[in-house]
Formats: sequence, C-alpha cells, structure tokens
Amino acid sequence: MEQKVEEIVQWLRKQAEQANVNGLLVGVSGGIDSAVVAHLIKRAYPDHSLGVIMPCKSNPDDQEHAKKVIDSCGIESLKVDLTETHRVMFGNIVDQLKTSDTFNKEQEQIADANLRARLRMSTLYTVATNHRYLVVGTDNAAEWYTGYFTKFGDGGVDLVPLVNLTKGEVREIAKFLGVPDQIVNKQPSAGLWEGQTDENEMGTSYDMIDRHLKGEQIPEKDREIIEAMHKRTMHKRTIAPGPPQ
Repeated sequence: MEQKVEEIVQWLRKQAEQANVNGLLVGVSGGIDSAVVAHLIKRAYPDHSLGVIMPCKSNPDDQEHAKKVIDSCGIESLKVDLTETHRVMFGNIVDQLKTSDTFNKEQEQIADANLRARLRMSTLYTVATNHRYLVVGTDNAAEWYTGYFTKFGDGGVDLVPLVNLTKGEVREIAKFLGVPDQIVNKQPSAGLWEGQTDENEMGTSYDMIDRHLKGEQIPEKDREIIEAMHKRTMHKRTIAPGPPQ
C-alpha cells in the first residue's frame, strides 16, 4: 500500500511540474474519495496544496466531515459557501423557463443538482487560477466506468489520480493514510438531495461494480445495469465530437 501511495504522489508531482504550476487543490466534500485525494496532494505538495469546502444546500454533517478530513491531513483549507449563488442563479433560470412556458418539472431535481456540481467546478478553477494550482479530481474507477459524475462538474478537473482504483482499493488506501473511520465507513453519497445515496441512485452497489471491473462473475441484473450506465455515459469520457472533414 505504501508503494502504491508513493507512486501516485510522485505522479502528482510530475504532472504539476510538467504543467509549470505551483501546487494542487481538491474540493473536499466529506466523502472518502476527496478525503484520499486531500491526503495525497498534501503529501505531494506539503506547502502548496489546498482543500476547498463548498457548501451548497448541503447536509451540515458533510461540512463537519470535510473539516475532519482537513484536520486529519493538515492541509490548508478554504471555505466558499455557494448556497446563495446557487439560489439566485437557479431561481433566475427557472423563472425564465416558466416565463417562456418551457419549464420541465420532472427535470428540476437533476438540473438543480448538476448546477451545484458545475458551480463547484467553476469555484475550484477560479481558486486554482489565483494560486496557479491544478484541480485534482476524485473519481474512482467505478465512477469513471459508469459515468457517475456530472459532466463539466465534478468531472471537470485536470488530474484523476484515483481513476484506476476500485472503490474497495480507495477504501484500503484511506485506512492506510489515516482518513477518519467515520468517513471511511459512511454511506457513499454525492449529497445532491435529502436522503440521496450513490448506490440507491445507480441501482447497484460499488462492490458489484468493483467485481465487474475485475472480471468476476456478478448477477446478470447488476451486469446489465452497469453496462447500460457505461454505454449511456460514453459522451462524458470523450471530448465533444465534431462532424467529419
């Protein structure tokens, strides 16, 4: 485990050096993936790394967990509350859609959630530009394969150090790095709405996705769900297409 961590840390340093930047930052949500990345970038750049906490209609527990992550690795931190920014922006958009009689109530929840993710992305890049840092993402192999991230939201990053690691491997690295047990063992959630959990939304479990990625046999129902998500989200893992020349 120590070797794996050191390999990622060295890779992070190399990427930052090649980009000619001063350091690295990550959005700290209070979940396990961002906790691991916070620890990794602190190791890579002890004096030039930053964890950004961005509450936006968030569960107060998530902020407390994010603070525990910051304390556990000793990384510098910044809090930018996006609640009011989101309220004004989303409210104005919905008002205009209603005025034009094109508002789709069925899409409101996901539009609301995706805007929050994209406001966080914009915030991270604004802060990163200020510091001359790269934005480090938190998607693991399971999330990347299934497309379980917001396009140009939490998927809008410069580096994805966990992209080859299953959720189980991320959990093992978290334990090694000293991420608080409360965060290691919490139910994975993007915190998009009250009671939302990743596994309920996907219809399968991270364990099933991990096993599928490792080539193991899983129930056909789960395999179909995973492959359908992978196919449906292909556009998230490629650059925007253009017509043939």
